[in-house]
Amino acid sequence: MWTPEVTYTFGVQVMRNRILEIAEHPARLRAERRQLIIDTGGVLARVPFEDLAVLVVAHPQVSYTQAVLNELIAAGGAFLTCDERRMPSGLLLPLDGNVVQTERFQKQVQLTAPRRKQLWRQLIRSKVRMQSLLLLERQGTDHGIGRLVSVIRSGDPGNVEAQAARRYWSSLFGSDFRRDREAADHNRLLNYGYAVLRAATSRAIVASGLHPTIGLHHHNKYNSFCLADDLMEPYRPLVDRAVAGILDGLESMPEITQLIRAELLGALTEPIRIQGENRSLFDALSRTASSLVQCIVGESRELVLPEGFYDARSRTLSIGI
Repeated sequence: MWTPEVTYTFGVQVMRNRILEIAEHPARLRAERRQLIIDTGGVLARVPFEDLAVLVVAHPQVSYTQAVLNELIAAGGAFLTCDERRMPSGLLLPLDGNVVQTERFQKQVQLTAPRRKQLWRQLIRSKVRMQSLLLLERQGTDHGIGRLVSVIRSGDPGNVEAQAARRYWSSLFGSDFRRDREAADHNRLLNYGYAVLRAATSRAIVASGLHPTIGLHHHNKYNSFCLADDLMEPYRPLVDRAVAGILDGLESMPEITQLIRAELLGALTEPIRIQGENRSLFDALSRTASSLVQCIVGESRELVLPEGFYDARSRTLSIGI
Protein backbone atom coordinates (compact mmCIF):
# COMPACT_ATOMS: atom_id res chain seq x y z
CA MET A 1 0.00 0.00 0.00
CA TRP A 2 1.22 3.50 -0.88
CA THR A 3 0.31 6.38 1.40
CA PRO A 4 1.44 9.82 0.18
CA GLU A 5 2.27 12.09 3.10
CA VAL A 6 1.72 15.83 3.15
CA THR A 7 2.56 17.92 6.18
CA TYR A 8 2.32 21.61 7.00
CA THR A 9 5.28 22.92 8.98
CA PHE A 10 5.07 26.55 10.09
CA GLY A 11 3.14 27.48 6.95
CA VAL A 12 5.51 25.49 4.78
CA GLN A 13 3.99 22.68 2.76
CA VAL A 14 6.37 19.69 2.69
CA MET A 15 5.67 16.58 0.68
CA ARG A 16 7.83 13.70 1.79
CA ASN A 17 8.09 12.56 -1.79
CA ARG A 18 10.45 15.47 -2.36
CA ILE A 19 8.35 18.46 -3.41
CA LEU A 20 8.49 21.49 -1.12
CA GLU A 21 6.38 24.61 -1.61
CA ILE A 22 6.67 27.87 0.33
CA ALA A 23 3.62 29.97 -0.42
CA GLU A 24 1.63 31.11 2.59
CA HIS A 25 4.05 32.98 4.85
CA PRO A 26 7.24 35.09 4.58
CA ALA A 27 10.37 33.06 5.24
CA ARG A 28 14.14 33.20 5.21
CA LEU A 29 15.98 30.25 3.70
CA ARG A 30 19.57 29.32 4.38
CA ALA A 31 21.81 26.28 4.04
CA GLU A 32 23.40 24.56 7.01
CA ARG A 33 25.14 21.17 7.05
CA ARG A 34 23.49 20.10 3.80
CA GLN A 35 20.05 20.95 5.10
CA LEU A 36 17.62 23.65 4.01
CA ILE A 37 16.76 25.80 7.03
CA ILE A 38 13.38 27.53 6.78
CA ASP A 39 12.93 30.42 9.22
CA THR A 40 9.38 31.78 9.44
CA GLY A 41 9.99 34.28 12.20
CA GLY A 42 12.07 32.51 14.78
CA VAL A 43 10.57 29.06 14.21
CA LEU A 44 12.76 26.74 12.17
CA ALA A 45 12.07 23.79 9.89
CA ARG A 46 14.81 21.61 8.39
CA VAL A 47 14.74 19.58 5.18
CA PRO A 48 17.77 17.67 3.82
CA PHE A 49 18.66 18.96 0.35
CA GLU A 50 19.05 15.39 -0.86
CA ASP A 51 15.33 14.84 -0.19
CA LEU A 52 14.24 17.64 -2.51
CA ALA A 53 13.35 17.09 -6.16
CA VAL A 54 11.64 20.46 -6.62
CA LEU A 55 11.65 23.53 -4.38
CA VAL A 56 8.76 25.90 -5.22
CA VAL A 57 8.93 29.45 -3.86
CA ALA A 58 5.63 31.27 -4.35
CA HIS A 59 5.41 33.82 -1.52
CA PRO A 60 6.76 37.25 -2.55
CA GLN A 61 8.51 37.76 0.81
CA VAL A 62 10.83 34.77 0.79
CA SER A 63 14.57 35.47 0.85
CA TYR A 64 17.33 32.93 0.33
CA THR A 65 21.10 32.86 0.19
CA GLN A 66 23.25 31.87 -2.75
CA ALA A 67 24.28 28.83 -0.72
CA VAL A 68 20.67 27.58 -0.79
CA LEU A 69 20.64 27.52 -4.60
CA ASN A 70 24.12 25.98 -4.74
CA GLU A 71 23.27 23.19 -2.30
CA LEU A 72 19.95 22.44 -3.99
CA ILE A 73 21.53 22.23 -7.44
CA ALA A 74 24.47 20.18 -6.14
CA ALA A 75 21.97 17.69 -4.72
CA GLY A 76 20.27 17.42 -8.13
CA GLY A 77 17.15 19.40 -7.25
CA ALA A 78 15.24 21.98 -9.29
CA PHE A 79 14.22 25.47 -8.14
CA LEU A 80 10.86 26.82 -9.32
CA THR A 81 10.03 30.48 -8.70
CA CYS A 82 6.56 32.03 -9.02
CA ASP A 83 5.17 35.40 -10.09
CA GLU A 84 2.85 37.79 -8.24
CA ARG A 85 -0.11 35.48 -9.01
CA ARG A 86 1.86 32.65 -7.39
CA MET A 87 2.04 30.85 -10.69
CA PRO A 88 5.38 29.26 -11.74
CA SER A 89 7.46 31.65 -13.85
CA GLY A 90 11.10 30.50 -13.73
CA LEU A 91 13.13 27.29 -13.45
CA LEU A 92 16.71 26.66 -12.30
CA LEU A 93 18.34 23.30 -13.06
CA PRO A 94 21.78 21.71 -12.56
CA LEU A 95 24.19 22.65 -15.35
CA ASP A 96 26.39 19.58 -14.88
CA GLY A 97 23.94 16.72 -14.39
CA ASN A 98 25.87 13.74 -15.68
CA VAL A 99 29.56 12.87 -16.10
CA VAL A 100 29.12 11.86 -19.77
CA GLN A 101 26.68 14.57 -20.77
CA THR A 102 28.94 16.06 -23.48
CA GLU A 103 28.96 12.75 -25.36
CA ARG A 104 25.23 12.37 -24.91
CA PHE A 105 24.55 15.94 -26.06
CA GLN A 106 26.36 15.14 -29.30
CA LYS A 107 24.39 11.96 -29.90
CA GLN A 108 21.19 13.79 -28.98
CA VAL A 109 21.84 16.44 -31.64
CA GLN A 110 22.72 13.76 -34.21
CA LEU A 111 19.50 11.80 -33.74
CA THR A 112 17.88 11.37 -37.15
CA ALA A 113 14.50 12.82 -38.05
CA PRO A 114 12.92 9.37 -38.69
CA ARG A 115 14.08 8.19 -35.26
CA ARG A 116 12.73 11.32 -33.56
CA LYS A 117 9.38 10.78 -35.27
CA GLN A 118 9.23 7.16 -34.13
CA LEU A 119 9.93 8.18 -30.54
CA TRP A 120 7.30 10.93 -30.75
CA ARG A 121 4.80 8.30 -31.90
CA GLN A 122 5.50 6.28 -28.76
CA LEU A 123 5.01 9.32 -26.54
CA ILE A 124 1.70 10.31 -28.15
CA ARG A 125 0.38 6.76 -28.12
CA SER A 126 1.12 6.62 -24.40
CA LYS A 127 -0.48 10.03 -23.79
CA VAL A 128 -3.69 9.12 -25.61
CA ARG A 129 -3.80 5.76 -23.83
CA MET A 130 -3.51 7.51 -20.44
CA GLN A 131 -6.24 9.97 -21.46
CA SER A 132 -8.45 7.03 -22.38
CA LEU A 133 -7.79 5.40 -19.01
CA LEU A 134 -8.69 8.59 -17.15
CA LEU A 135 -12.03 8.91 -18.93
CA LEU A 136 -12.78 5.22 -18.35
CA GLU A 137 -12.01 5.67 -14.67
CA ARG A 138 -14.20 8.74 -14.26
CA GLN A 139 -17.05 8.08 -16.70
CA GLY A 140 -16.99 4.41 -17.59
CA THR A 141 -16.34 5.24 -21.25
CA ASP A 142 -13.44 6.80 -23.09
CA HIS A 143 -15.67 8.24 -25.84
CA GLY A 144 -13.71 6.36 -28.50
CA ILE A 145 -10.32 7.85 -27.65
CA GLY A 146 -8.72 4.46 -27.06
CA ARG A 147 -9.41 3.42 -30.64
CA LEU A 148 -7.26 6.28 -31.89
CA VAL A 149 -4.08 4.84 -30.37
CA SER A 150 -3.64 2.25 -33.10
CA VAL A 151 -3.86 4.79 -35.94
CA ILE A 152 -1.09 7.07 -34.64
CA ARG A 153 1.78 6.82 -37.12
CA SER A 154 5.43 7.87 -36.97
CA GLY A 155 5.56 11.62 -36.32
CA ASP A 156 1.74 11.67 -36.02
CA PRO A 157 1.25 13.26 -39.48
CA GLY A 158 -2.52 12.99 -39.14
CA ASN A 159 -2.38 14.97 -35.87
CA VAL A 160 -4.34 12.28 -34.05
CA GLU A 161 -3.13 13.89 -30.82
CA ALA A 162 -5.33 16.92 -31.58
CA GLN A 163 -8.30 14.74 -32.53
CA ALA A 164 -8.01 12.91 -29.22
CA ALA A 165 -7.59 16.21 -27.34
CA ARG A 166 -10.87 17.60 -28.68
CA ARG A 167 -12.80 14.60 -27.43
CA TYR A 168 -10.82 14.38 -24.23
CA TRP A 169 -11.18 17.94 -22.96
CA SER A 170 -14.89 18.22 -23.77
CA SER A 171 -15.53 14.86 -22.10
CA LEU A 172 -13.44 15.65 -19.03
CA PHE A 173 -14.47 19.25 -18.35
CA GLY A 174 -17.54 19.87 -20.51
CA SER A 175 -18.23 20.97 -24.07
CA ASP A 176 -17.47 24.64 -23.31
CA PHE A 177 -13.94 23.98 -22.06
CA ARG A 178 -10.94 25.00 -24.17
CA ARG A 179 -7.31 24.48 -23.28
CA ASP A 180 -6.12 28.08 -23.03
CA ARG A 181 -3.12 29.01 -20.88
CA GLU A 182 -4.47 32.53 -20.35
CA ALA A 183 -8.00 31.56 -19.31
CA ALA A 184 -9.04 32.17 -15.68
CA ASP A 185 -10.79 28.82 -15.24
CA HIS A 186 -9.70 25.19 -14.93
CA ASN A 187 -6.67 26.19 -16.99
CA ARG A 188 -5.12 27.98 -14.00
CA LEU A 189 -5.01 24.73 -12.07
CA LEU A 190 -3.70 22.84 -15.07
CA ASN A 191 -1.00 25.48 -15.63
CA TYR A 192 0.24 25.16 -12.06
CA GLY A 193 0.35 21.38 -12.11
CA TYR A 194 2.00 21.24 -15.53
CA ALA A 195 4.69 23.71 -14.46
CA VAL A 196 5.71 21.52 -11.52
CA LEU A 197 5.57 18.42 -13.73
CA ARG A 198 7.77 20.22 -16.29
CA ALA A 199 10.33 21.01 -13.60
CA ALA A 200 10.39 17.39 -12.42
CA THR A 201 10.74 16.18 -16.02
CA SER A 202 13.57 18.62 -16.73
CA ARG A 203 15.36 17.44 -13.61
CA ALA A 204 15.17 13.81 -14.79
CA ILE A 205 16.43 14.79 -18.25
CA VAL A 206 19.46 16.66 -16.87
CA ALA A 207 20.28 13.79 -14.49
CA SER A 208 20.27 11.38 -17.45
CA GLY A 209 22.88 13.45 -19.28
CA LEU A 210 20.58 14.93 -21.94
CA HIS A 211 19.82 18.57 -22.67
CA PRO A 212 16.22 19.71 -22.04
CA THR A 213 16.33 22.19 -24.95
CA ILE A 214 16.94 19.64 -27.74
CA GLY A 215 13.51 18.17 -28.40
CA LEU A 216 12.13 15.25 -30.35
CA HIS A 217 9.03 17.05 -31.62
CA HIS A 218 8.77 20.42 -29.89
CA HIS A 219 11.19 22.83 -31.56
CA ASN A 220 10.09 26.42 -30.89
CA LYS A 221 13.26 28.51 -30.91
CA TYR A 222 12.03 30.46 -27.88
CA ASN A 223 11.44 27.31 -25.81
CA SER A 224 14.34 26.23 -23.60
CA PHE A 225 12.59 23.05 -22.49
CA CYS A 226 11.51 21.36 -25.72
CA LEU A 227 12.58 17.89 -24.62
CA ALA A 228 10.87 18.29 -21.25
CA ASP A 229 7.67 19.22 -23.05
CA ASP A 230 8.07 16.07 -25.18
CA LEU A 231 8.69 13.62 -22.36
CA MET A 232 6.04 14.98 -20.00
CA GLU A 233 3.22 14.41 -22.51
CA PRO A 234 2.20 10.92 -21.23
CA TYR A 235 2.31 12.21 -17.65
CA ARG A 236 0.01 15.21 -18.17
CA PRO A 237 -3.13 13.16 -17.42
CA LEU A 238 -1.84 12.82 -13.83
CA VAL A 239 -2.41 16.56 -13.44
CA ASP A 240 -5.69 16.44 -15.37
CA ARG A 241 -6.91 13.72 -13.01
CA ALA A 242 -6.09 15.80 -9.95
CA VAL A 243 -7.80 18.92 -11.35
CA ALA A 244 -10.93 16.96 -12.27
CA GLY A 245 -11.02 15.56 -8.73
CA ILE A 246 -10.68 19.01 -7.19
CA LEU A 247 -13.56 20.34 -9.28
CA ASP A 248 -15.91 17.44 -8.55
CA GLY A 249 -19.11 18.81 -7.00
CA LEU A 250 -18.08 22.47 -7.34
CA GLU A 251 -20.23 24.90 -9.31
CA SER A 252 -17.51 27.50 -9.84
CA MET A 253 -13.76 27.70 -10.13
CA PRO A 254 -12.18 27.77 -6.64
CA GLU A 255 -9.40 30.09 -5.56
CA ILE A 256 -5.98 28.47 -5.78
CA THR A 257 -5.40 28.20 -2.06
CA GLN A 258 -2.72 26.32 -0.14
CA LEU A 259 -5.03 23.32 0.19
CA ILE A 260 -5.82 23.33 -3.53
CA ARG A 261 -2.12 23.45 -4.40
CA ALA A 262 -1.49 20.69 -1.87
CA GLU A 263 -4.01 18.48 -3.61
CA LEU A 264 -2.45 19.21 -6.98
CA LEU A 265 1.05 18.50 -5.77
CA GLY A 266 -0.23 15.48 -3.90
CA ALA A 267 -1.23 13.96 -7.23
CA LEU A 268 2.43 14.11 -8.20
CA THR A 269 3.43 12.09 -5.13
CA GLU A 270 1.10 9.18 -5.82
CA PRO A 271 2.62 6.11 -7.48
CA ILE A 272 2.21 5.35 -11.14
CA ARG A 273 2.40 2.03 -12.95
CA ILE A 274 5.53 1.63 -15.05
CA GLN A 275 7.39 -1.51 -16.14
CA GLY A 276 4.88 -3.55 -14.19
CA GLU A 277 5.71 -1.83 -10.90
CA ASN A 278 4.22 0.91 -8.72
CA ARG A 279 6.80 3.70 -8.71
CA SER A 280 6.91 7.35 -7.70
CA LEU A 281 6.57 9.97 -10.41
CA PHE A 282 10.22 10.93 -9.96
CA ASP A 283 11.36 7.35 -10.44
CA ALA A 284 9.05 6.93 -13.44
CA LEU A 285 10.40 10.10 -15.08
CA SER A 286 13.94 8.91 -14.43
CA ARG A 287 13.14 5.61 -16.15
CA THR A 288 11.61 7.38 -19.12
CA ALA A 289 14.60 9.72 -19.48
CA SER A 290 17.08 6.85 -19.09
CA SER A 291 15.22 4.82 -21.72
CA LEU A 292 15.49 7.78 -24.09
CA VAL A 293 19.25 7.73 -23.58
CA GLN A 294 19.29 4.06 -24.55
CA CYS A 295 17.30 4.88 -27.68
CA ILE A 296 19.63 7.74 -28.59
CA VAL A 297 22.82 5.67 -28.21
CA GLY A 298 21.30 2.74 -30.11
CA GLU A 299 20.86 0.29 -27.25
CA SER A 300 17.06 0.19 -27.47
CA ARG A 301 14.18 1.24 -29.71
CA GLU A 302 11.46 1.47 -27.05
CA LEU A 303 10.81 4.14 -24.45
CA VAL A 304 9.76 3.19 -20.94
CA LEU A 305 6.41 4.94 -20.44
CA PRO A 306 3.58 5.01 -17.86
CA GLU A 307 1.03 2.21 -17.95
CA GLY A 308 -1.68 3.23 -15.51
CA PHE A 309 -2.96 5.28 -12.58
CA TYR A 310 -3.04 4.54 -8.88
CA ASP A 311 -6.42 4.69 -7.10
CA ALA A 312 -5.72 5.83 -3.54
CA ARG A 313 -9.29 5.07 -2.45
CA SER A 314 -9.34 1.43 -3.45
CA ARG A 315 -5.53 0.98 -3.36
CA THR A 316 -5.70 -0.43 -6.89
CA LEU A 317 -4.27 0.54 -10.25
CA SER A 318 -5.97 1.42 -13.52
CA ILE A 319 -3.80 -0.24 -16.13
CA GLY A 320 -3.68 0.30 -19.86
CA ILE A 321 -3.26 -2.45 -22.40
